[in-house]
Amino acid sequence: MKYEPQLHVVLYQPEIPQNTGNIGRSCVAVGAKLWLVKPLGFRLDEKSLRRAGLDYWQHLEWEVVTDWNELTEKLPTDNHWYFSKWGTKSYVSAEYSLGDVLVFGSESSGLPGRIWNDVPDQTVRIPIRDDVRSLNLGSAAAVAIFESMRQLEAKHIVQRH
Repeated sequence: MKYEPQLHVVLYQPEIPQNTGNIGRSCVAVGAKLWLVKPLGFRLDEKSLRRAGLDYWQHLEWEVVTDWNELTEKLPTDNHWYFSKWGTKSYVSAEYSLGDVLVFGSESSGLPGRIWNDVPDQTVRIPIRDDVRSLNLGSAAAVAIFESMRQLEAKHIVQRH
C-alpha cells in the first residue's frame, strides 16, 4: 500500500536483522518509511526475512540505497534529526514535523561524525546513564519514533487510525 510517510526512519549500515525487523514493525505501526543505507550486515531475500520472523514486511514501505549520497539526493537534509550519544540536546527538545527524517547509525559504531558534525542543532541524544555505553538500536529507534508521533498527535497534525 502506497502512502505519504508520516516520518522517514533511516538506518545507516545496520548489522543485525532482528533490530531492523523491530524498527520496521514500528514503522508499519505509525506509517513511517524505512530507509536502509548499504552496506547491510544481512540479506533481504524472502527466506532471510521469513527466518527473522518479519511476517509483516509486506506492509512496510521501505527502500535500500547504496550510500549516504544517494540517500541525501532522495531525502533533502533540512528536516533530518541525527541520533547520536554525542548530541548536545535531548531528543524530546527537538520539534518534530510531519515528514521528518530520523537517522540512526549502526549497532557497533553508531552514526559517523562526518554525517552530523556540521548540524549540531539537528543532532540529538537519548539521555542514558554513563554505566551504559548505548541503547539497543531497536529500542533507540522506538523511543524516537514514538516521541515524534506523540508530538505530532499533540499538535493535531496526525491521528491514530
